[in-house]
Amino acid sequence: MEYAIQAENLTKTFGTVEALRGASFNVKENEIFGLIGHNGAGKTTSLRILSTLISPTKGSAKIFGYDVVKQPEKVREILSYLPEEAGAYQQLNGIEFLEFMAGFYANNKHDMDAIVEQGKLISDLGDRLNDRVKGYSKGMLRRLLIARALMMKPKLAILDEPTSGLDVIQSVNVRNMIKNYADQEGVSILLSSHNMLEVEYLCHKVALINQGTVVAQGSPDELKTEYNKPNLEEVFMEVTSDE
Repeated sequence: MEYAIQAENLTKTFGTVEALRGASFNVKENEIFGLIGHNGAGKTTSLRILSTLISPTKGSAKIFGYDVVKQPEKVREILSYLPEEAGAYQQLNGIEFLEFMAGFYANNKHDMDAIVEQGKLISDLGDRLNDRVKGYSKGMLRRLLIARALMMKPKLAILDEPTSGLDVIQSVNVRNMIKNYADQEGVSILLSSHNMLEVEYLCHKVALINQGTVVAQGSPDELKTEYNKPNLEEVFMEVTSDE
């Protein structure tokens, strides 16, 4: 099976701050992979390197065999990235926003219509897509943004805190969107989340990162068995307690 991501010894320094200190992990094709850790642990820095937004100070990363530093254009053709703080144009309605974003990828009107239709299905916002984005709730906006990230059917989708700021019902809806789409379309997904329940529900495998280093990785069940813990949250507390 082909690797969607191969990250080897990723190091990133910002001035005197070492945000990543040799982080390594691999994500297989068609996997949902979770990168989890405390604030400042290096999650978002890792995602930004993989998305070609910043370059590593040391180490290497490949997306489906393409080097993120040497072949960033190739990586961007097959990748979609949704930052935690992403927004949408407030004066557009939902459909107009999807059409605007599809315009960056579609080669013709037929392609655009197909991409937008996919976005409408993923978002499941129905008639609310005719409303302006400025009137959307947080949950509705996040569903629209995730639809934007997935509607192009990228080979890899990178989602940073996909349910950040959402209530329980909104979070469940977004999780189901991600899981259903990944299952149906075979898209590889790398996600970052503070929510361990979310990670256990969505992810085939996870990497626990602390102070810029991956301290444990495996499937949620493997990690719970290895550390003899009832849930992933307690595993994380165990492996980071002496860091």
